[in-house]
Amino acid sequence: MPQSIPSPIPPQLTRLADGTIKQLNPFSGTEIWTVPGRANRPLDVTPENPMPLADTGKTCAFCADRILETPPEKARIARSGDDAVISYATAVDDLAEPWEFRRVGNLFEIVSYDFWVKNYGYKMPVAAQERMERYLADPAGKAHALSVVHQKATASHIETSEWEKMTEWERIQMAQPFFGGGHEVIISRRHYVDGAHDSSQLASSGTLTPQEHQWYMRLTVDAMRDLYAQNRYVKYVQVFQNWLRPAGASFDHLHKQLVAIDERSVNARMEAPKVRDNPNYYNEAAVDYASSQNLVIAENKHAIAIAGFGHRYPTLEVWSRSASCQPWEHTPEELRDVSDLVHAMHAATGVFIPTNEEWYSKPLDLDVAMPWRILIKWRVSTLAGFEGGTKIYVNTIDPWMLRDKVVPKLLELRAEGAIAQSINIATECSCKVNSLKYNPNLQ
Repeated sequence: MPQSIPSPIPPQLTRLADGTIKQLNPFSGTEIWTVPGRANRPLDVTPENPMPLADTGKTCAFCADRILETPPEKARIARSGDDAVISYATAVDDLAEPWEFRRVGNLFEIVSYDFWVKNYGYKMPVAAQERMERYLADPAGKAHALSVVHQKATASHIETSEWEKMTEWERIQMAQPFFGGGHEVIISRRHYVDGAHDSSQLASSGTLTPQEHQWYMRLTVDAMRDLYAQNRYVKYVQVFQNWLRPAGASFDHLHKQLVAIDERSVNARMEAPKVRDNPNYYNEAAVDYASSQNLVIAENKHAIAIAGFGHRYPTLEVWSRSASCQPWEHTPEELRDVSDLVHAMHAATGVFIPTNEEWYSKPLDLDVAMPWRILIKWRVSTLAGFEGGTKIYVNTIDPWMLRDKVVPKLLELRAEGAIAQSINIATECSCKVNSLKYNPNLQ
């Protein structure tokens, strides 16, 4: 039988005579306009009247000196010589040992432990059950877990009288999500940069060293793999990072979140038919198209960063070039290169621009290949009535403006040694066609 011809990809960027730029997202179909006169607004505004710091270890519940306010720890990554190693099921007596990033259950789950139990008959894996039993067998561990359960009950407005009527067994049941739940947090050690003297000196992804950011990514990817492995009903694990309150963060303390869900993401459902029609769609509609528009910002051997188009907010996109679709299947070198570009994008963005970092990867049960990509969205505008009524969104920074804001900063950061030296920037990039090797026809 003759092979079908893939549907043509519509133009994604159109510049009108008056300077208006119309963008079309090739995956979601979202329409974006950048209108002359609504751009060049100030972006990163340093906080006014920063407060002097007294104790940087106690600023919020994620800080190192308040470690007992978070649920029992599932894993951590700590320095070991020139590298770092992941350890699991930290005992309560070891929580104060040095660490760089910690993995704990989220106190307030988006998709709860009960969701899986009541809808699917989910049972905690044996390893998690045994870990919970060991932790609670230690009097200090039980006291910690029940203290966090009480903290959650208070925040959930459970009356004191109701709490007092609960048996210890009932309270322990409330601790099960800490050990077997599917919503987790990866917490950074620092709230402020080392040596900070006022509250404006927050520690963001971009203030980490490239190596520290690799450790952050490594622990997150390991948690992602584990969430899939421990619950066979999980169809997708969404990873994201909200930085600063305007982007949805509860704390101005660096952390990522992972949420396991029981269906494919809407994005994956929309993209799958396009990729079945054209397996090379991500190369042609994203990275190669960006190259044709001079929107490639940076690259290294295993990843590429572009100024995104068709997004409601200015968006930096980092695409893995690996033939492996899942992050945990990447080689250490491939994971490092993705991490280095994500770190560089955050460093160029700066500390004071609110951002959402969103991970996109192939759902486990999907029959087509999809490359891993990470979007960093600058939350510098507020959606209003025009957008709600027309479903046409106004983005005040077009992709070329975004490129021109980021590239000079990257060059400066590389010269200072603040980002990985292996990164090529702008005109240094090869812009090789079909550089994403997720497509089995290119391997």
